[in-house]
Amino acid sequence: MTEDEAVALGLDGAGLPAGIDASRPSIARVYDYILGGKQHFSIDREVSKAIFKVLPESRQLAESGRITLLRMVRWLVRDAGITQILDLGSGLPTEGNVHEIAHEIDPGVRIVYVDNDPMVLAHGRALLDGSKNVTVIEADVREVEKIFADPDLRALIDVDTPFAIITANVLHHLEDGDAYATAAALRAELTPGSYFVSCNFLDDDEQRAKDMERAMIEGGLGTGRFRNWSELQRFFEGLEMVEPGLTYAHDWRPDEETPVDSPVHTLHSGGIGHRPS
Repeated sequence: MTEDEAVALGLDGAGLPAGIDASRPSIARVYDYILGGKQHFSIDREVSKAIFKVLPESRQLAESGRITLLRMVRWLVRDAGITQILDLGSGLPTEGNVHEIAHEIDPGVRIVYVDNDPMVLAHGRALLDGSKNVTVIEADVREVEKIFADPDLRALIDVDTPFAIITANVLHHLEDGDAYATAAALRAELTPGSYFVSCNFLDDDEQRAKDMERAMIEGGLGTGRFRNWSELQRFFEGLEMVEPGLTYAHDWRPDEETPVDSPVHTLHSGGIGHRPS
């Protein structure tokens, strides 16, 4: 690890926190670099450069995920009246985190972040120190039973009343079997009146999606599936889709902050499913 990397992590030469491996790329740190953050290592930058080589607009694709997620959070809190949110694979803190957006509307909203990346956990806990109604727990998104049994989650989320599960830019980093099984297990936890959010890479039958998937998988990151519309719709099986349904991410209830004529418009999808009361 370089001196600059240590400073970026706030370590000041003290060494890496337990569990952080600077020799292997991390999905969270690669996203951080692509989005212009500072919480990454040389290996993450090398992987990111391979991705940028295939899709120079990769930052806009990553930003699409954040912008769409925050728009959906506003809808969940303001329009659907949701006061409990579970954000899976939340990633490194960035500008406009889920709890910040939700609390602008209703400070009483309770949020649980879930991630298994040691750096995400370290920074998340530091950021949330002293925050009300927000916590972060350690778990793999595929460990659904473990997640819902966690005492910190149970202290904030009443699973017998409506809540929202967010899987934004997470399921496309799982192989098909794990992705569909995880989505099904999460849907099974939904109390009537609850919502399931999912935003993912999209293969809308164009070569860029196939090239980008190959670059992510073979370029060092090892994950990154671009699924077609039918494959993505499977994540919402048994749920009623909130209008306008599963769409291009920027077409999901766009607002004044939503990019127009984005070069990555057809590479990203989003939707919200609802468990009827």
